Amino acid sequence: MKRQHHLLIAGAYLTLLAGCGSDPDPVQHGPNPQLPEQGRGLVPSMEIAEPAPWGNEKPRVPDGYEVTAIATDLGIPRQTLVLPNGDILIAEGRGGKAPALRPKDMIAGVIKAKGTTSVESGNRLTLLRDADGDGVYEGRGVFADGLNAPYGLAFVDNHLYVANQDALVMFPYEDGQTRASAPPVKITDLPSEINHHWTKALAASPDGQFLYVGIGSNSNITERGMTAEANRAMIWEVDAKTGAHRPYATGLRNPTALAVQPDTGTLWAVVNERDELGPNLVPDYLTSVREGAFYGWPYSYWGQNVDPRVRPQDPKKVVAAVKPDYALGSHVAALGLSFSDSAMGTPFANGAFVGEHGSWNRSEPSGYKVVFVPFRGGRPSGDPIDFVTGFRDADGTTRGRPVGVTVDPRGALIIADDLANTIWRVTPRNRAPSARAPSPGVPQPEAKPE
Repeated sequence: MKRQHHLLIAGAYLTLLAGCGSDPDPVQHGPNPQLPEQGRGLVPSMEIAEPAPWGNEKPRVPDGYEVTAIATDLGIPRQTLVLPNGDILIAEGRGGKAPALRPKDMIAGVIKAKGTTSVESGNRLTLLRDADGDGVYEGRGVFADGLNAPYGLAFVDNHLYVANQDALVMFPYEDGQTRASAPPVKITDLPSEINHHWTKALAASPDGQFLYVGIGSNSNITERGMTAEANRAMIWEVDAKTGAHRPYATGLRNPTALAVQPDTGTLWAVVNERDELGPNLVPDYLTSVREGAFYGWPYSYWGQNVDPRVRPQDPKKVVAAVKPDYALGSHVAALGLSFSDSAMGTPFANGAFVGEHGSWNRSEPSGYKVVFVPFRGGRPSGDPIDFVTGFRDADGTTRGRPVGVTVDPRGALIIADDLANTIWRVTPRNRAPSARAPSPGVPQPEAKPE
């Protein structure tokens, strides 16, 4: 009865919102996005995904490329990692469950849940293997289970690092290993109280000495008070050996994916910005991460644009706020980031792929695709290019929602789809099979869950 009551309330709000016109669509990508006037309302515009199976459909890719589902029936895949021998690890899980603060939080939560998978959290790492390099991953098994909403993954010198929602842990790894040989070793605890934003993104420094962990805020805009935001809305730098950590950059509301640019060694992040200022505020973004920099949250956005909802204000912080490098669009919910490789083909060789999970608070949805941001001279240069689309139809039918993206240097983009619980693989068409040595102990395919 309680859930039915919540759905009736949500339905009433949706009915009120149904008469709203479509959201205007300003240019909100690149270094200088159009930022309209702030808007406030009882509840934001909402347009939720209507989940449907893929059936015989597939995502759409550019001419000259092909897409294949290499794993299905997973337990909410979030991020992937390509190991040196070509095996793919998949982090599966769902965390969070922060209590609602306001009636509209409860309503929005019920509505958003309708656009997500009903599958139980896997809380595990699954390993895929293509033993002969033909693009068919015939080997599948559980590498490690009993984890706590694993998300970020990194590999350094035979050490596999996993960012659970409450701790950064490590597994020793040997080439060809198909199952963890021991329980994980905890490197350090991570902030997990409340966990409004529970995902913990992860990347390693080029020399492997440090690990960078993205930790999101505990609210949209400090509704729980600043005490709840201690050690949050920032990127930690963690000593991989000792677990000692410090803030590396702050003021990033929800840094959901991190990646190191191969040519420059620069750390980059995609960040989900604040809600409830209107359908076209605030753009999510891709940015290089400067050591010691402050990026605005909660006091301002896109540099010195003040958010009046924050109390108390902090003008000195606003003045110090660094403007991000590249806007991706408001509410696209960027959750994946990976730098490309020449093996992906000339048009997409130099730049970054970004997985956009998709909006819930726009009457004209944004995101629901993977885009490619071209780079030149180590910086974003030009408009984003749609690389994988078709996850959502114009009528709201939604078959998938991309999360993590990982470039396999053998010439493939690996995409985690947490609505269809599928891993997609995109390759240049007619690419020669990968040359790789056989790995020992090929795991047998895992039985699909009932």
